[in-house]
Parts: sequence; C-alpha cells; structure tokens
Amino acid sequence: MIKILTATQSKQLDQQTIDEQRIASIDLMERACNTFVHWLMRSYRIGGRVGIVCGTGNNGGDGLGIARLLAENAFNVSVWIVKGGVKETENFKINLKNATGKVLITEISNLETEELFQGCDILIDAIFGSGLSRPIEGIYAQVIQQFNRAKATKISVDIPSGLMADQPSLGEIVKAHRTLSFQTPKIAFFFPENYQYVGEWSLLDIGLSKQQLEQIDSTNFLVTQQDVKNILCPRTRFSHKGNFGHALLIAGSRGKMGACILAARAALRSGVGLLTLHVPNGGNNIVQGAVPEAMTSIDPDENCFSAVPTLMNVQAIGVGSGIGKEIVTVKALEQLLKTCSKPMVLDADALNILAENPALQQLIPVDSILTPHPKEFERMVGNWFNDFERLEKQRELSAKTKSVIILKGAFTSIALPDGKVYFNPTGNPGMATGGSGDVLTGVLTSLLAQGYTPLQAAILGVYLHGLAGDLAARDLTMHALTPTDLINYLPHAFKNIEKEK
Repeated sequence: MIKILTATQSKQLDQQTIDEQRIASIDLMERACNTFVHWLMRSYRIGGRVGIVCGTGNNGGDGLGIARLLAENAFNVSVWIVKGGVKETENFKINLKNATGKVLITEISNLETEELFQGCDILIDAIFGSGLSRPIEGIYAQVIQQFNRAKATKISVDIPSGLMADQPSLGEIVKAHRTLSFQTPKIAFFFPENYQYVGEWSLLDIGLSKQQLEQIDSTNFLVTQQDVKNILCPRTRFSHKGNFGHALLIAGSRGKMGACILAARAALRSGVGLLTLHVPNGGNNIVQGAVPEAMTSIDPDENCFSAVPTLMNVQAIGVGSGIGKEIVTVKALEQLLKTCSKPMVLDADALNILAENPALQQLIPVDSILTPHPKEFERMVGNWFNDFERLEKQRELSAKTKSVIILKGAFTSIALPDGKVYFNPTGNPGMATGGSGDVLTGVLTSLLAQGYTPLQAAILGVYLHGLAGDLAARDLTMHALTPTDLINYLPHAFKNIEKEK
C-alpha cells in the first residue's frame, strides 16, 4: 500500500531522509528537479517555449532547478518569479543563483499586462507547495488568474498552487492538466471537487527513506496492483467446488431481472464454487435460461422478494440488486437482517431501504460490505459541504455499522470501522452506467463466499471490477462500454494481476 501522508508528515519525511542519507536539503531538491525533468522529457515532445512560474519558497526553488536543467538540455525556458512578500528560503536563493544567466528570469511585483504567459506551450506551476495554510490573495491570486487563462499545457510541481493538501480549499487555485507529486499523493487528489485543479496526477519517486516511511502512521492508503496480487489466492491441483464457497444472491424483481443476471454472471466469473439465486416466482424461467450455471431458490411472490430463503449452506449473501422497495420486500429484508449473522453485501435497493428505515441499520451483520454510490450514500448519511466531510461521514458510517463501506466513483474509497480508508486506482468514466454496480455486487459476494475477509474482498473486488473496465475500455472505448463487457473482461483482469511481478 502507498501511504497518503499529511503535509506535515511529508515535510518530516523529507527531513528524516536528509538526516538518514546525510545529504543537504538542496541536494534532495536537486534530485526532485532531475526526476521531474526526466518525466517531462519522456512524456512530452517539447518543441516550443516552456514557462515556469515560481514563488519564493521551496516550491519556487524546485521551479528554478527545473528551469536550469531544461535550459541545460537546450530547451527555450522563461521564468517568472512572483514577489508578493513571502520570505525567500535558502534553497530558493541557491537555485536562483544557479539559474541566473542560464534562463530568462522576470520578477512580478505588479501586473502590467493581461497576457503575461502568452506564447508558452508548456506552463509549469511552482508558486506554492503543500505547506500553504490559507487562501491565496493579492498579487499571487492575480498571477494564478492569468496562469489559468493561458492557452498552454499546465503542469503543477507536487501540488497545484492554492490547493490545500489536507483541508478544503478556498480562493484562487491553479487549474493544472497534470500534477506531478513527489513520492506520495495528497489526500486532496482523491476528491471529485479537486479534479478541476489537480487534473491527472502521477507519483515521482525521489528516493525518500523507505525505512522512515514505514514508521509513519497513516489512516489513508492507495492500493497498488502488487497489493492485490498478494491478496489473490492461488488454486491448487486438488481443489474442488466445495473449496470455493456457496454464495446466495437475493436479486431481481418484475422488470429488473437483468440486475440479477448481471450480478450472477459476475459472481461466477469471479470464481465462486456454487451459486444460488433467490428470485421472484415470475423471474425463475428468465434466470434459469440466462444463467444455467446457477441454482435458483424461488420466492413465493410472483414479482418481488418477499420471504427469506434457506441460509444454512451458504457462506455469503448479496442482496439488493433490482429488488425494489415494495412493502413486503422491506419486511423481508428486515427479517433477513434479524435472522442472518453471515457477512452480506448490501447494494442498490437494499441501501435505499436502509436509508428510508434507519432503525434497520442497527441490524446489519458485523463485517458486511455496503456499496453505495454518492446519491445512495447521501440518502443514508445526509448531505455534506465538501469532500473532506464526506470522507468523515464514510468513516462514521463504517464505525456505526461495523461494516466495510465502499463509496463508488473515481478512486472508489473503502472505509473500515477502525478509521482506515483505502483508495482504488482502477476504473474509468465508461463504467458510469446502470448495471455496473450489480456486477460489483456479484464479484464481492463471490469473493466473500470463497473465504476472503471483508477487507480483502473489498480491495480485490473493487480493483478487479475497475481493471476489467479499464481493459474493456482499451479495446472497446469508454463510450461503448456496458456492464456485460465488465463481466467478459474479468478473466483478463485476473490474468493481468497474476502477471504482476
């Protein structure tokens, strides 16, 4: 797992690396600048003018170091230094001296032109770093306004200037197309409200102390493919279907049997040994023809879930996909929660019922997995003012229900009752279509039934689901992606993970 550090922890890690490796802080800055420049030269065909806008702190020192290195590689580089009263750091002074005479440097203390950065093909933001603690104002705000208007590819060094790493942001903020963060990401990168500032982001390894990083406590983590491979259990030669669990999916209602079929096919593609579908009487023929590998348990009601099936021989239960919110369904879900102590995956209409009947939330079995999308989550916990508050509400719901809460979306977050949160890197906007959540429900229920812990099932299932979407989008485009494609690409996702070194 990649730890997501606070701004204070990042600063401490820098200093601990300096102490451990017995290097000067300017040498660590030079390492960061070299890494940035190497990435830039690999990633872009730089044929025009590169503009770098610097503050007078250490982030500005990074910008000056980057400018000098680009100039030494024969690039056309211009630097603007914003002089707004922030004290010059020692590393800034050193890199200013080293860059003087090698690049064109202009100081900005007031704005006399509306098109300061005209003619730049790439514009690099190195005004403020992650140590910023208040909204930007004055000359800095005016410069950022012009920066954002410039018709150039915009790249931020470590974090967009004006964006707070650990709290909600106000005021003027750089709107970068790409952000290159050093060693570890910032929690702000994972929130929808900040995408307009961060853009796409990458991590640059600048050789910070791994030993010191291991000792830093964190409650936020970014999942990697190696983490997922470590979770995935190999199959032995003498394994049989009894080794891979029996899952029960309670899904579907009149007009919504497709949700049941999607969840069922996804469960089977995820390796469950046995699968039973509890479906309305009127849906039995539909699923028997569409999913011949699954057994069925037939509800006495013709159209919806109204009675709890036999639970004795199943290891995990998924409930909610397409079940509707009929009165008999609400009562049946209540009965299920009262009588079952096995881990459940609760999704879709099951979550909507829980939102409309808050008392039922107390009945959720410990170690269950809830998978709301943002609107379902809002129905359960109320609205929020910013995404930092949303994350806290997710932690609180996890602690309250003693369950894993998976909040779906870009960088799907997985919250545990102990306060830890894991962010998933896979997935794409092509998956934003009805039925994708039903596929995830099937995958998670299958993994729980196979004996994975709720945390393991959540991390593995969400990653697989997103990776299947990424592989499908690569071949089919995001515009044409369907939930059935996610199921069809699950085998490719497993294969991709197994190949990870």
